[in-house]
Amino acid sequence: MTTTPTLRAATKADIPAITAIYGAEVRNARASFELDPPSEAEMRSRWKSLVDGGYPYIVAEIDGEVAGFGYCGPYRLRPAYYWTVEDSVYVDPRFRGRSLGLTLLSEVMKLAEEAGFRQAVAVIGDSANHASVRLHARLGFRPVGTLQNVGYKHERWLDTVLMQKTLGEGAETAPKGK
Repeated sequence: MTTTPTLRAATKADIPAITAIYGAEVRNARASFELDPPSEAEMRSRWKSLVDGGYPYIVAEIDGEVAGFGYCGPYRLRPAYYWTVEDSVYVDPRFRGRSLGLTLLSEVMKLAEEAGFRQAVAVIGDSANHASVRLHARLGFRPVGTLQNVGYKHERWLDTVLMQKTLGEGAETAPKGK
């Protein structure tokens, strides 16, 4: 059994595994504020939209299986926000405890920086999600606020923790392009 993951761009063929990993999180956890797992068709549409928009979307593969995935997407849709991304990382429970979240998020941040994005925002569902807060802090994200009781899932009110990381030149210079 291999312990070192292979990181690569997510493909259409990965969508069933991505859908299964994310669907389990939606059903059983509080990291996502979605209440019903999206279909494969919906996940394919989301993946295509992000990839077509120039955002990084990757998978970690171990022994031929998708063990986790990560991506960045728009933080907000209005044009002035273009240079700011929001990250997402999910790991199949069978592969947790191997630093896959750290590996995935590190690569996604590297790719986002290489693409010219300037800020990354983590919108962490549930202030009790200490693992995600620690993961982001390890990669240089700093806490910028907590929105209290803004979501209701699994019979309880949930907070959202906001963390932010500067990418590349950050706000030192005006961005090029777009």
